[in-house]
Amino acid sequence: MDKNLLLKLLASVAEGRISAEACADKLQHMAYEDITYAHVDHHRSLRKGFPEVIFGEGKTADQIAGIMEKMVPQENIVLVTRTDRQKADAVLEQFPQAVYHADARMIVLELNPVPVQGRGLILVISAGTSDIPVAREAYLTARAMGNNVDTIFDVGVSGIHRLFNHKAIIDEAAVLIVAAGMEGALPSVVAGMVDRPVIAVPTSIGYGVNLGGLTALFAMLNSCSSNVAVVNIDNGFGAGYMAAMINRP
Repeated sequence: MDKNLLLKLLASVAEGRISAEACADKLQHMAYEDITYAHVDHHRSLRKGFPEVIFGEGKTADQIAGIMEKMVPQENIVLVTRTDRQKADAVLEQFPQAVYHADARMIVLELNPVPVQGRGLILVISAGTSDIPVAREAYLTARAMGNNVDTIFDVGVSGIHRLFNHKAIIDEAAVLIVAAGMEGALPSVVAGMVDRPVIAVPTSIGYGVNLGGLTALFAMLNSCSSNVAVVNIDNGFGAGYMAAMINRP
């Protein structure tokens, strides 16, 4: 439950539209709710400004739907990450208003429109087409958190002239997210072009010596561009969340 929903509930009591007892019933699980296989953190929206996000990998479709069922009465938006098509189809049978984004492996259930409240543009850039799933996870996360978000795909260092054609929007961005696999060079290049924070996302895309993204991760951690910060391998969600935090008014 976020601050706006809490204020509306309290206003309803003050105006006599619901009883104090009914309000108490709605608030009894305000901190968290124990549903045996999960402790649903309803207080997270108040504490951190955004609801708990459900990590779908390793959970069954019934578990995901069960957590969502408890979140829906108290949140404006629910995100589920790392979810395959089979589980998503089962979840969407129970929540038909939700949308499954197959490229990002994410379910987004928007119960109320999320207002744009970020200070500026968040720009998500992918080095290659194969990096798009991670970039899309970042894009959807940042957008769900109330930001104006745009994308540029497939502008890696093997054809760096493609990147320079987008200089106007790169200069406009308040925060940039750059996803790259292989040798992981693109975030350093982008960071050298701007005076804004760049969140680097190493992806597991690459041949054997890429080591499942470790080569890209190490390259980004060793960046000589001082405005680069790095999240974990394939962690588009973490990059999108951090960009939204930086972009808060």
